[in-house]
Amino acid sequence: MNNNEMRIKQWIKENRARGARLLQIMVRENSTRGNESSTQAIIIEKCRQLGLTLDIWEIGGNELTSHPAYCCDRKSFEGNPNLVAVLKGTGGGKSMILNGHIDVVPVGDEASWNHDPFSGTIECGKLYGRGATDMKGGNAALLMAMESIIANGIKLKGDVIFQSVIEEESGGAGTLAAVLRGYHADGAIIPEPTNLRIFPKQQGSMWFRISVKGRAAHGGTRYKGISAIEKALLVIQRLQQLEKDRNARMTDPLFDKIPIPIPINIGKLSSGEWPSSVPDTAVIEGRMGVSPEETIQSAQLEMEKCLSELGKHDEWLLENPLKLEWFGGRWLPGSLENDHPLMAELTKSFIEVKGDSPIIEASPWGTDGGILSTIGNTPVVVFGPGITETAHDTNEHIILEDMFIASEIIALTLLKWCEAAE
Repeated sequence: MNNNEMRIKQWIKENRARGARLLQIMVRENSTRGNESSTQAIIIEKCRQLGLTLDIWEIGGNELTSHPAYCCDRKSFEGNPNLVAVLKGTGGGKSMILNGHIDVVPVGDEASWNHDPFSGTIECGKLYGRGATDMKGGNAALLMAMESIIANGIKLKGDVIFQSVIEEESGGAGTLAAVLRGYHADGAIIPEPTNLRIFPKQQGSMWFRISVKGRAAHGGTRYKGISAIEKALLVIQRLQQLEKDRNARMTDPLFDKIPIPIPINIGKLSSGEWPSSVPDTAVIEGRMGVSPEETIQSAQLEMEKCLSELGKHDEWLLENPLKLEWFGGRWLPGSLENDHPLMAELTKSFIEVKGDSPIIEASPWGTDGGILSTIGNTPVVVFGPGITETAHDTNEHIILEDMFIASEIIALTLLKWCEAAE
């Protein structure tokens, strides 16, 4: 390690308690959808203290809402702003976006939590609370990485563009708004909870709704009716086969450890109003995974074709076609070449800090990386602290040591990528 790298390593070691405290304060604020402002205020103040150039704005407007990648059903973003904070470089170096989302998912059944979901309790080196892993711990690691550079008086040639965005959990409107505002870079790191693995590829996903028609009848003469539930079961069986067919085509070794790389999940099935009646409607809702090598549109067409083929084997479905809708959340897939310079620099920094090579895999879920790469033309890698398995779960937590390790790796990557000025 050179002198700058040693100084960063020492600073992070000496300021671990400070970093843990920052994360604890962030986790104690409930930043579920529509409530992001209080946590954003903490991050805004931190960025002011670091002397960064701030851009704070409420997203919205026709340019955003009419964009093909926009898929948000939120009525208003008032009072819950996006934040971009820039560490301006001296010139001549490559720029880097550090992108993290501040919104978190609901806590679910609070009785299932061992601690208050917004307590930020620290036990045995782990910090507990909703968002600790997904992904306030990643945001804290980004801020620690930047502060370690600033506190040591190190000047970078390239700009570092820190983004704290809203709406990732609902489809990425916050990051899309940042892209449309003009924020692009030579590279980007998103510190989602990867267990310190490196994800150059992320699957996309989208929500679907399938409406199935039946014919009502009395339960005592059910043979006079057509059960929408029974027809819905045929649809589900066909979707299960589609899932098998699509995943059989997945040969990328980065997906080898993921049992179902691009799942089709049935999340909701509703039908019927009375036990003694044959139901005349059924509605299936779910999530369709999208490969990094395909587009949202091509995946949609494949499902549409699959469902239309059911009518070839079922006269009722031929005469009463299924209604397929795409609604709600949608995350674009993203892909970065394994030999991309950003991968090389991040891997090199990982080895310097950890002493061994990183695990490189594909992401099992969607991120804002698809928007940054596809719409923003910015190469993206997903790498961060946090436990993949506890994201969105009860008793969500992060291992603080991993947060400090991630912050050091990211700081060293910034030195290599943006270059330290003389």
